[in-house]
Amino acid sequence: MNDKIPLQDVDNSDDAVQQVETEAFDLYEKREKIYTRKIKGFYQKVRLYTGWPLLLGYFLLPWINWNGRPSVFFDLPNRQFHILELTFWPKDFILLSAILIISAFALFTITTWLGRVWCGYTCPQTVWTSIFMWAEQFAEGSRNQRMKLDKAPWSVNKLLRKTLKHTMWVGVAVLTGLTFVGYFSPIRELSLNLLTFDLGPWEAFWIFFFAFATYGNAGWMREQVCLYMCPYARFQSAMFDRDTLIVSYDPERGESRGPRKKEDDYKAMGLGDCVDCQVCVQVCPTGIDIRDGLQYECINCALCIDGCNEIMDKMGYERGLISYTTENRLEHKQEHKVRPKLLGYGAVLVFMIVAFTLTILSRDELELDINRDRSTLYGTTINGEIENSYALKVLNKTQDTQRYLISVEGIEGLVLDGRTQLELAPGELTEVSLRAIIAPEKLPASNMQIEFFVTSEDQSAQVSEESRFIGPSIR
Repeated sequence: MNDKIPLQDVDNSDDAVQQVETEAFDLYEKREKIYTRKIKGFYQKVRLYTGWPLLLGYFLLPWINWNGRPSVFFDLPNRQFHILELTFWPKDFILLSAILIISAFALFTITTWLGRVWCGYTCPQTVWTSIFMWAEQFAEGSRNQRMKLDKAPWSVNKLLRKTLKHTMWVGVAVLTGLTFVGYFSPIRELSLNLLTFDLGPWEAFWIFFFAFATYGNAGWMREQVCLYMCPYARFQSAMFDRDTLIVSYDPERGESRGPRKKEDDYKAMGLGDCVDCQVCVQVCPTGIDIRDGLQYECINCALCIDGCNEIMDKMGYERGLISYTTENRLEHKQEHKVRPKLLGYGAVLVFMIVAFTLTILSRDELELDINRDRSTLYGTTINGEIENSYALKVLNKTQDTQRYLISVEGIEGLVLDGRTQLELAPGELTEVSLRAIIAPEKLPASNMQIEFFVTSEDQSAQVSEESRFIGPSIR
């Protein structure tokens, strides 16, 4: 038995050290610009129908009035979040958190079932990048024209085309930043202030901050956001299984690759259906070759499917060399449309949506908060009656003016002195000071529980809260 540990010589020469340093430096190599090719097809029409509603909703909602205010308006100074008929208050922030949790579970469910369709069709990064890519193609031309333009020396033509492209980019970016701030500040006044250069410092900062972020992410970084900044690409594998829908190349049909003429008997030449035209690579917004297999960089945008189908049509071959499929289908194994993980995600998602809907429907339209004056245990009126002082805060959470009546129960003979009838505007919060008074002989104990009620005039809403009434010791 050989007990010796094998040794290996280490090259400490300057050449070896220089090679290691070069290899380490390559980890931070400069990004290579991706020149995408414009393509048409079925899935690009689908992307159009999913992207435009998102864009129109984002840009138009702040301009649409609803009950005299923007349809979606986050009024931070007044601590009110308005979404159509709904108004969320500070105590309702748990509901906003619930919306985020439901959205996350919806993403998990869709990803398990259909893969990264969110990334490919409705992710804001994808949609805004598509706009910027369209502006680039409009100003600089096709893929080959853009490549030649970037390599060409500066000229009047190049300067004009680059200026047009960046002007369009900046215009979309500023409009995006303006609209985002328009969800927090009335957009009509905001737009007028922007045109007259009369913006407040914070409004100006956030408009240009989000404009800069949009310009950088959609114009310059593009696929880098998806590959390195977005965490979704990293943890999506935890939701994938062998029956998750993916975009994939069929190697059994496509290999071996090679160019040929349409009339050639390519089967006799030992070739598969892939003509190695590189169209699938040229149209990919992340710059990958889908023929290399399943990759985390793939965002399931299906550009490669439309590009490949176009070539298959020209060659007279069957479509679907690149297609939406599953790993089990590719390997001719049994597929499972319904599986435990998908059912689990779906069941939890349905439960949360139902619970959230019921919570919204049963939400109180009136809020009451009571603070008892603790500076003194009790007071005595000039008539010898016992009194306790209270401060009531009443909030009208509806979108209409309401009239309310305040009453108290718990001790027979207890009466209220002060303003017991209120009229509150939509969203108005008011504070009322009241005294609860009772004759000493009617007080059954020195410390009693009482309950205040605030009831709307039409009896449609009522809220109550308990407090204490304290009097002298009774022997």
